[in-house]
Amino acid sequence: MSFDDLLKELQGQKTVEEDPNHVSLDKLFNESFMSKHSSFKSFAEFLEKGNFQAQTHEEINNLHGELFDRHVNRETGFDSWQAMLDAAKKAYEGK
Repeated sequence: MSFDDLLKELQGQKTVEEDPNHVSLDKLFNESFMSKHSSFKSFAEFLEKGNFQAQTHEEINNLHGELFDRHVNRETGFDSWQAMLDAAKKAYEGK
């Protein structure tokens, strides 16, 4: 956030909407989303089931690959990680 944006926000002139590309994974893959698309209540449970560890978008991007896509396909209604991520962003934006 730039200094001007921060100043406007502090002055009440601007409402900040979170960019879905920078929203925490817990917010993006909330309990409602995970319950709807998998048998897990949290994204952490989903990762744990596949023996994956990640807490940030950067760490998730490092996981992206065939093994992670297969885990997504096996444990959710999505064919790939990208499809799951796109659906989560769309759901988040539609709140």
